[in-house]
Amino acid sequence: MSARPVDYTSRYLSGNYEPVFDEVEAADLEVTGEIPSDLSGHFLRIGPNPYFVPDMDRYHIFDGDGMIHSVTFSEGQASYRNKFIDSKGLREEREKGEWIYPGLNLFGDVIARGEMPKSKNTGNTAMVFHQGKLFGLMEGGTPYEVSLPDLTTVGEHDFDGTLDHNFTAHPKVDAKTGEMMTFGYSPFPPYLTYSVVSAEGRAVHTQEITIPKGIMMHDCAITAHYTIFPDLPLVFDFDKLLKGESMIGWEPENGCRIGVVPRFGSDESIHWFEIEESFLFHVANAWEDGDEIVLQACRSDRGAIEMSADRDVREQMGRLHEWRLNLKTGAVSSKLLLANDYCDFPRIQDDLVGYQNRFTYAARFRVNEGATFDAELKYDHQTGAVQVHEFGPDKESGEAVFAPKRNAQSEDDGYVICFVNDIHDRSCECHIIDAQNFDGPAVARIKIPSRVPHGFHASWVPG
Repeated sequence: MSARPVDYTSRYLSGNYEPVFDEVEAADLEVTGEIPSDLSGHFLRIGPNPYFVPDMDRYHIFDGDGMIHSVTFSEGQASYRNKFIDSKGLREEREKGEWIYPGLNLFGDVIARGEMPKSKNTGNTAMVFHQGKLFGLMEGGTPYEVSLPDLTTVGEHDFDGTLDHNFTAHPKVDAKTGEMMTFGYSPFPPYLTYSVVSAEGRAVHTQEITIPKGIMMHDCAITAHYTIFPDLPLVFDFDKLLKGESMIGWEPENGCRIGVVPRFGSDESIHWFEIEESFLFHVANAWEDGDEIVLQACRSDRGAIEMSADRDVREQMGRLHEWRLNLKTGAVSSKLLLANDYCDFPRIQDDLVGYQNRFTYAARFRVNEGATFDAELKYDHQTGAVQVHEFGPDKESGEAVFAPKRNAQSEDDGYVICFVNDIHDRSCECHIIDAQNFDGPAVARIKIPSRVPHGFHASWVPG
């Protein structure tokens, strides 16, 4: 596939958001430092990479076709490849030679003409590894199974026909049981549907959960016995859409609450807790502590799917936060964990999802209207200490993942891995950081032979 010249104007299509069209494979990558011999597996980052754009000025970052960028580590060596999620919609547009699907910001135009807008399952947001399979995800469709290491799209996967609702971009896998908890949200009833997928790969429990309105519910949390849903006021409004405004708006009168339901529970057994006006896109973790559920996430004062030019951007940036929800008394406590650092994309050691962890890693915001990241953070819940891995004033990072060493001896015995972009020449490196020497220099910086546009979420698959 060869590159094609395009004259981009949108903020989310220019600079290092500009898409790439070449699918590249490369081995024997140039390395500064040394790739650890006890690191083995796949670092994967997915994001929107539009092949066709219907309106350059009204492009929405959520619209882009999914593309995965992968760095595979084995025996001290690294290889790279990138590949589109080969969706049905992308194939249709390639065959036609132009766009077919209008995207979020053009839905209102289509509805105003009396037509039903088509939506494309791009698989562009996040990934999950379950039952030995890698899935590319977006919250408006069915997961795509993707093979490793070649990143070939196998096809949409409905778990042997047992999944009948949209699949969140952020399911949670319990490493102890092998079960995966997932949900789908919708602007139309039912607004929230919850499922448990068994370790064998079938949806074995599906329940509708009642919430007042259709909202954007991007993430959830689990504990050993419960699943946790944030019902927060980022609300769908189709009247605004028809006026040419965003169809998702902040409506605090809708209320702010967190629901806790037993893993195999239902609408009748959910326990709702009212919290302060808040929003969260991404959960760090949750666990049980006696009668309490502890939930940690990057909390902001206000939710929006793009930074608003008319508001202080810090209102929409997250900081690491903790809520304690007492299932016996109904009491709620809320506290800020990191007061001085705005951050998002919180990650932990994957095998501890749903169980108490000591360390949380997150990408630190550079406080400006661009919502870019300039460092990675490591927070120690036992001591309250924060370590910062700086990349420098001309560098931008994104979501980092924790990759345990072979035969790791402790929770942070491993590496933190992320892509780092140079804002001037838009070159990219993959950095490997020793998690136990977090504020020291990267142990390896791997030159990526292709530009890697800014994207969304990353994953680690051991190998």
